[in-house]
Amino acid sequence: MSEHANPLAVQRTAQDVINAYAKQLMEERSAPRPDTERVEWLKAELAVCGADLQALDDADPDEVDEIAARYAARAQALGQ
Repeated sequence: MSEHANPLAVQRTAQDVINAYAKQLMEERSAPRPDTERVEWLKAELAVCGADLQALDDADPDEVDEIAARYAARAQALGQ
């Protein structure tokens, strides 16, 4: 029997990703010439992250594992 991801640890990782995206969004918006496509992409990613955090509340262990894998990959891509 394999262990499942801890939902609280997944929430922390997701929050770290959210914080990184929010920081990037603020930086992009304050740039002399903001990249509107990047701004929209970051806003969309933040919306997805918010939905995933809500989904964790009622997620079964396999769903928590799927969300954990997504955020582990995102955190790694962000260098966290």
